[in-house]
Amino acid sequence: MTDTVKLVSLAVATPDTIIHQSEAADTAGRLFSDRFRDFKHLARVFDSAGIRKRHAARPLSWFEQPHGWQDRMEAYAEVASQLFKETVTKALERAHLKAEDVDCIVTVSSTGFATPSLEARLAREMGFRSDIERVPVFGLGCAAGVAGLAIASRMAKSRPGAAVLFVSIELCSLAFRLDELTRPNIIATALFGDGAAACILRTGKEGLAEIESTGEHLFPDTLGIMGWKIDDTGFGIILEQSLPPFAEANIKPAVAGILERAGLDISDIDRFICHPGGTKVLQALETAFSLEPGSLDIEREVVADYGNMSSPTVLFVLERAILAGLPSRSAMVAMGPGFTASCITLKRVA
Repeated sequence: MTDTVKLVSLAVATPDTIIHQSEAADTAGRLFSDRFRDFKHLARVFDSAGIRKRHAARPLSWFEQPHGWQDRMEAYAEVASQLFKETVTKALERAHLKAEDVDCIVTVSSTGFATPSLEARLAREMGFRSDIERVPVFGLGCAAGVAGLAIASRMAKSRPGAAVLFVSIELCSLAFRLDELTRPNIIATALFGDGAAACILRTGKEGLAEIESTGEHLFPDTLGIMGWKIDDTGFGIILEQSLPPFAEANIKPAVAGILERAGLDISDIDRFICHPGGTKVLQALETAFSLEPGSLDIEREVVADYGNMSSPTVLFVLERAILAGLPSRSAMVAMGPGFTASCITLKRVA
């Protein structure tokens, strides 16, 4: 059907700076071992996280100095702009479109902000039209790769033929805190990286996949599982140890409810494409969906190469899943602050 929304193109990018996990472990030990009593125990996460390397907006030496909001947001505006231009340029080229062809931009990010927003700052340089619609979204966290793509797909569905650009950019590393002597902050130094992705969506016959259905589930009384604590210095991470067991117990019924509203069942899904929050979360998801251990192999590959980049990570997984060949129906799943689960079903384009 020509009126269905298609994912026309997808592009990903990372900052140039590469931090190997062994370097991150050594640096964290130098910065925290004398000041945090339980550091030696927590340091095991650098080995158990399944991460080889990550990309960062700044070199390791930058993180050894204290930084406030101005430093952090200046770095965000600079590097996020670079990643925006790189991913959008590639996505447009792959869709055989120009910037002036774009009718709407949905941009998600929860690790920094700029006002005017990124797409407005870059509009003239990129060549966007003056009548373009802009939808900048903040606060969806790790779920935004799926939730934002869902928003973009609904924009495309409501305007047949319009080209909708979806951009996901996260610079998680800029939230690193020297002053936060907490378990979540230490663990974050072992898990999070930086990256971006851009997609073009449009109704029509051609595309990489069809966006079949979208949905979300907001869990009650779960505000403390994941999010930001905001103070004078910057963002401070909130990350509960209960996240993996919570996901294992609750994600399947939540996704089943989302699928049911679309007239589908868990058994209709041939492949889950999940946001890889970490090794323990992936194990929890495999158990929850009754998958064989190790089934989420692409997710583990992405984590090993990039760490958890928050919202764009699931799009890195999607890119590799597309290259490997999508099955008849896939489900993209991500969880984020709220606490929320977001789901999109994709159908293979014949």
